[in-house]
Amino acid sequence: MKRRDNESHKGDYGHLMIVAGCERMPGAAVLATGAALKSGCGLVSLHSTGRALQAVVNNYPSAMLSEDPGKYLSITPDLEGRSYTAIAAGPGLGKEPETRKALTGLLKTTREKAIPTVLDADALNILSETDGWMDLVPEGSVLTPHLGELRRLFPMEDDAVQESAIAGFCEKKACVLVRKGYRTKIFTPSGRYLVNTTGNPGMAKGGSGDVLTGLIGGLLARGYTPDDAAALGVWIHGYAGDCLTADFTAEAYNSRDLIDYLWKGFSILYNK
Repeated sequence: MKRRDNESHKGDYGHLMIVAGCERMPGAAVLATGAALKSGCGLVSLHSTGRALQAVVNNYPSAMLSEDPGKYLSITPDLEGRSYTAIAAGPGLGKEPETRKALTGLLKTTREKAIPTVLDADALNILSETDGWMDLVPEGSVLTPHLGELRRLFPMEDDAVQESAIAGFCEKKACVLVRKGYRTKIFTPSGRYLVNTTGNPGMAKGGSGDVLTGLIGGLLARGYTPDDAAALGVWIHGYAGDCLTADFTAEAYNSRDLIDYLWKGFSILYNK
């Protein structure tokens, strides 16, 4: 676990840019931003539509805002002049034509600038409908599909064939792929994979994945490698869910509550 120096400031702990949410799904931006702000990174910016930005500032005033003029992502966020150390894109974006174009531009910039990138939700759905999608993914990215998104990216019926294709992709692109679900599996560029031991069915609720995206993005921005950011993020996220289930049962909490319990996983790991 990384430590914080007494002689330090917010700029020493990374700057995450989140690209998430739209007029119809502002909550995805709220959840991803809230989790990122609990990850330890120094600065978090959100690029989204006006409605999503208002929702975020009402909940998390320490986030910085970049407004998109459309009802969906319609322009590529400006990454010039700021030292972003990671990008997280996808939750609640939608799949409008202008969004597809803006996302392609964002991925082009992150590839050119070699900025570590987390891709989730609609970013993955857009990629799966794009010819040659693997070429668009920046090296060192972390992809976080659930099983439905994974099948769209790697449409193989046989599990062994699918896993072989995933392993080849991760090795070729130096990427990490997090296959979300029961016993979440993390594929790494080395061919090694990790199986997570935290988490429970109480987390099977809308928005849980958005929280994980923000958390992993924040850990990347903080300076963890893609492998470590994915492993830590998945474990801490699942541990928060385990604690919530113990306190409230698996039924009586939602994805927003996960954010307030992320500290419990950090506390366990820092005190080992």
